[in-house]
Amino acid sequence: MEHYLEHHRDAHARELDYFRLRRLTDEEAISTAALCELPSQKRHPHQGRIPRQALEESRSRLVGNITALRACESFDELHELVNHVIRPIPMIGPLVVYDTSLRIGARFELEPEVVYLHAGTRQGARRLGLAWRRETLLLDELPPDLQGLSAREAEDVLCIYEDWFTH
Repeated sequence: MEHYLEHHRDAHARELDYFRLRRLTDEEAISTAALCELPSQKRHPHQGRIPRQALEESRSRLVGNITALRACESFDELHELVNHVIRPIPMIGPLVVYDTSLRIGARFELEPEVVYLHAGTRQGARRLGLAWRRETLLLDELPPDLQGLSAREAEDVLCIYEDWFTH
């Protein structure tokens, strides 16, 4: 936990601040989120293997749903919409859906209230003996050390440190 706070928390918050604070239009922010671009304009390593064509299709579909994205009142609603819109695209999986939702959510000031499980987070949850087969976990279901984090930060910890956990 200390390692995360010292080495990762601020960098991940700055990445989301790019969508929240930068003078982008909503369309530019959604496009950047869908293309999985970092502030450096390089692709996020989580999505390094996703074909550009799949990300371009994601961008097109999300920009085409900009009104519905703006209307979302919670992160859960946003995540559900993003999942519905882009998950059918070949090579777009749960991690792309979550990361894209997180970036768009930052734009519209919507934060996850539960920990979403996918790939690495699911493995981290499994190693901690948590209900890893579910789609989400409540913060109070996590070990006490993680309960003081936001849901987004707890997701980071489960993913980053999945190999450190033992049950």
